[in-house]
Amino acid sequence: MTAIAVVTVCTRSRWDHVLAQLGTLERRHSDRPAHVLVWLDDDAPPEVPGATVLRLPPGEHGLRVGAARNIGADAAIAGGAELVVFLDADCIPGPRMLDRYVQAAAAHPGALLCGPVTYLPEGAPAHDDGALDAATAPHPARPSPPDGTMSVADASDYDLFWSLSFAIDAAGWRRIGGFCPDYQGYGAEDTDFARIARRAGIPLVWVGGAHAYHQHHPTSSPPWQHLDDILRNAAVFFTRWGEWPMGGWLRAFAAEGAIELIGGAWVRPTRALPR
Repeated sequence: MTAIAVVTVCTRSRWDHVLAQLGTLERRHSDRPAHVLVWLDDDAPPEVPGATVLRLPPGEHGLRVGAARNIGADAAIAGGAELVVFLDADCIPGPRMLDRYVQAAAAHPGALLCGPVTYLPEGAPAHDDGALDAATAPHPARPSPPDGTMSVADASDYDLFWSLSFAIDAAGWRRIGGFCPDYQGYGAEDTDFARIARRAGIPLVWVGGAHAYHQHHPTSSPPWQHLDDILRNAAVFFTRWGEWPMGGWLRAFAAEGAIELIGGAWVRPTRALPR
């Protein structure tokens, strides 16, 4: 049997969602997989029986999500995990998610495996498997093959990689080398990670039936509360890859007059009022 570890990075603001995730894994799996939680806040993390809890305080510019995933995965593999499943703090695993990732890892050793994610509406029950199945409506921007099937991505599709739910075996993780730690705060570290995987020749595989369900919380589009993070991280990405990530958000901010492209860089113009 494949030794699995689930890695989740989390903060106090999403703790109720993490508890729902933990409860779902415990309820579904009598042989509950190892769980590594990486706490991103300044304060001490809660105690979680049966889980390994690590702490990575914020950096100068905010939460260090990519670096936290690195230490979580390294701890999981050091503890014997053969397959590491990364699950966002807001996500509930679907009933067949772990099984489908295990099957995909056997069929595609060393590959970067991505399951579909459904955004649940406000008030949707997160503890009822039947209700989750009924609510399944994967985000239309990413492929969602039929249950039990897999689709290998083209090279042009790596920017569709989404870190809400993905898995990779220990050998594949070592080949990629983890997330770039230069990103702090919100945005772009997952697109960068997919670029590293593509450069390393790691296949990206869409895994049908490996559903995860994103629990509801208020959002804005574009995410105004993360504007400065997005500008800073987009510049890091541009330096590394020669392209601007998060183009839709950058264009939306620009359309509102909050940023503009000056001298080849996206910046806040001095006349722009802070949002």
